[in-house]
Amino acid sequence: MKRFRSVVATGAALVCLGALLAGCGGGDSESGSATLRYSWWGNAERAELMKQAIALFESKNPGVKVTPSFQEYEAYWQKMATETAGGNAPDVLQMDFSYLREYADRGVLYDLGKQTGDNLVLTDLLPGFQGAGEVDGALYGVPVGGNTWSLYYNPAIFAKAGVPEPAAGWTWQDYRSGMAKITEATDSYGGGNYTGIIYNLEARLRQQGGQLFTPDGKLGFTREQLSAFWTEGQELIRAKVVLPVDKAVQIKPRSGFVDDLIASELGWDNFLVRYAAEVKTPLKLAPVPTDNPGQLGQYLKPAMLLSASSRTKHPEAAAKLISFLINDPEVGRIFGGNRGLPATNAQRAAAQLQGPLAEVAAFEKSIAEQLSKAPPAPPKGAGGVEAAFIRISEELHYGRITVPRAVDEFFAEAEQKLGS
Repeated sequence: MKRFRSVVATGAALVCLGALLAGCGGGDSESGSATLRYSWWGNAERAELMKQAIALFESKNPGVKVTPSFQEYEAYWQKMATETAGGNAPDVLQMDFSYLREYADRGVLYDLGKQTGDNLVLTDLLPGFQGAGEVDGALYGVPVGGNTWSLYYNPAIFAKAGVPEPAAGWTWQDYRSGMAKITEATDSYGGGNYTGIIYNLEARLRQQGGQLFTPDGKLGFTREQLSAFWTEGQELIRAKVVLPVDKAVQIKPRSGFVDDLIASELGWDNFLVRYAAEVKTPLKLAPVPTDNPGQLGQYLKPAMLLSASSRTKHPEAAAKLISFLINDPEVGRIFGGNRGLPATNAQRAAAQLQGPLAEVAAFEKSIAEQLSKAPPAPPKGAGGVEAAFIRISEELHYGRITVPRAVDEFFAEAEQKLGS
């Protein structure tokens, strides 16, 4: 999932949590104990929760001390780039799925698959997370939590228009017809223009047995497929059933659900927390529409993972810390949904989720058997490809370029970014 954050680092964000945690700093003792450096991104709220989790780990593993540090997201990756380039990576580091392959290919990460037995327990991961941190057969990250692409909708607007609520079995044509009826019968648009988001293209490709990227890091779709997808979006614009691009840009960073401008949208299911705060009537979640019965194209995408450095002197202790942070029920209770919905059954049960997060968890449980395996970690340059997709599709929606030109521009830019 893409984050838009300013690259601003405060002094507090660059400082080790030694002021918060006893045991910060110091070397290994001659008794064979280990001191692990652990880096992660987050804010002060997460830091306080992490303080509790680490203290619990140290109490149950008296031979291991943890020296933690944290930064905001952008500053974290700047620091990580510097440390890994200098061969000074932390023993355990928080990893974004979009960076996993890049760091693995650079030899920065340790193959956690070498740790077996009690050091690293993966048997309680939700089925959709099994193998999510693998790259070329090696395990370079373990999911902490995640989410799935979904359809949001406002049931009150659907009812007002006399349109049945979205459900399993809805086709893309059902969705487009529903949007048209809603736009005609209410003061809301049927939805946002889903062809401007690359994850909707990915869902469509997966429903057809395809993929966004090939295993060797190239685009997994043709010019013809992209042309058809973007042409579909132009038809929605001409039919005036989707929120106009100028209005969508004007209300950013708020969603189209503000003031009931739209009745539906596709996005990561954990966005329900944010969307719920923008509307007066409750929103619901439904599976992604599909023209291939039984194949939603949905999967559990790791929101974040935990990895170990290939240079760590303590791979067993690093694996134990990772295992503890994803499995221990008390850690699940401490964090709740702060790190995304927990990736293991035990932590989900202990998290005591409430409100929108509880609704998200119930939704994911309802479609668990229909979720397919997550795709391989995206190649280096994938973030730039997504940004190009957003920018070029926006130009297309404004009517400034044609579909053929948009396709040409996207493929030229995407191939350059993936090839760099």
